[in-house]
Amino acid sequence: MPRIDFSLYLVTDRNQTAGRPLLTLLREALAAGLRAVQLREKDLPTGALLELAREVRVVTREYGAKLLINDRLDIAMAIEADGVHLRADSLPVAVTRRLLGPDRLIGVSVHSATEALRVESEGADFALLGPIYETRSKLAYGAPLGLGPIEAAAQRCRLPVFVIGGITAARLGEVRRAGAQGVAVISALLSADSVASATRALLAAPHGTMSES
Repeated sequence: MPRIDFSLYLVTDRNQTAGRPLLTLLREALAAGLRAVQLREKDLPTGALLELAREVRVVTREYGAKLLINDRLDIAMAIEADGVHLRADSLPVAVTRRLLGPDRLIGVSVHSATEALRVESEGADFALLGPIYETRSKLAYGAPLGLGPIEAAAQRCRLPVFVIGGITAARLGEVRRAGAQGVAVISALLSADSVASATRALLAAPHGTMSES
């Protein structure tokens, strides 16, 4: 199973950058210590997405960071990304693994501990659970889950569980104490006045575990 050597990753949304170039903000975050990026620009046509993915691949390689492509296995393979992130209704994990190979990461979005357990059994490398808190970018995915499903997933699953949805530096400690191995963020970085400062704050936030509570 590919090694997950990051506890924070950025999910991109160029519509949340306040008009600033996405690549510029990615460079700022990576220079401040970010080590993983998920490219998620669902509204881009294939050609434009491929061009952007190639540019992001160059930047992530420059900083030694992982790059995952959201739900586009073809794009991930074309640019030799480090892996893909699948929606709950995407290609099955087993099919994706067969095409992608054993050395690249597969993350899957889930909305419950039961779903996390299922994707673990299918061979995913990590699950992304959410939305945990209320957030505008995740309104379409239903009401916020709260901390309970994190605790349940941590107790039932061996695979790493990351969480998303309204995550801030102030909240990072409590989701880690609930059992999350890491967090994914969008607006907490891309909408920040200083992406570098926001990145450092998230990386420096308390990373308590359940055993410390």
